Amino acid sequence: MNNAAHTSAVVPAPARPAPDRPAPDHSALRQAALAHLARFGTTRHGLEQVLLRRVARWQRQAIAAGAEPDQTDAATRQLGPVIAAVVAEMVAAGAVDDSAFARSRVRRLARSGRSGRAIAAHLAARGVEAQVSAEALAGGADDDFATPPGIGVAPLSAGERDLCAALVLTRKRRLGPFSPVAEGADHAPDHAQDYDTAHDADTAAPAALARGRALGVLARAGFGRDTAERALDMDAEEAQEWLERLKSAP
Repeated sequence: MNNAAHTSAVVPAPARPAPDRPAPDHSALRQAALAHLARFGTTRHGLEQVLLRRVARWQRQAIAAGAEPDQTDAATRQLGPVIAAVVAEMVAAGAVDDSAFARSRVRRLARSGRSGRAIAAHLAARGVEAQVSAEALAGGADDDFATPPGIGVAPLSAGERDLCAALVLTRKRRLGPFSPVAEGADHAPDHAQDYDTAHDADTAAPAALARGRALGVLARAGFGRDTAERALDMDAEEAQEWLERLKSAP
């Protein structure tokens, strides 16, 4: 017998069975929740979404490995109460706290120049209940637009925080007290006040146009007209005081 001919025949290997991919159980989902919370702050709704995505990923992998879609659908439905139980455990342990999340996010977003309206929309998108969001946005004082006290002595009211956030945005966009014109005015020579009436008339229209554009920027960001006008009319020194207070406020 020709050994070469004999060995040339290749016997196909038997097909490997689809790997077993059991659905994530309570322990697996709890570990997934802890791993996420170790890296990110979130809400009850946010954690539920994380675990639902974990289950959806298992389902896609199981189907790709040969599982029947009807079976994975049934398993996924059975995991709904398990997810709810894991989330409840995280809340009971203090690892998930919607109120603390909302307060933290309000401070962070205001310091980035987001208006109260924009922050409320952000919290709603993350599943924070309206009452919890409103309490976080309410601030710690009742007097809107007070004169800035010593830095860091009191929480900001909702109106004060919105004013500070508007100032953050004006600084980013170089508007109002942070515009090149305003900054240059601090160093203008004394004879600048002797400019004639014709020069003032020539510059009035561009100034009005620039103000209108600045108001538009603040309006599109969600700031009210009163807040926007106060921010734009403020001098640089007072604006900086408010920004320092925002930085130090609890």
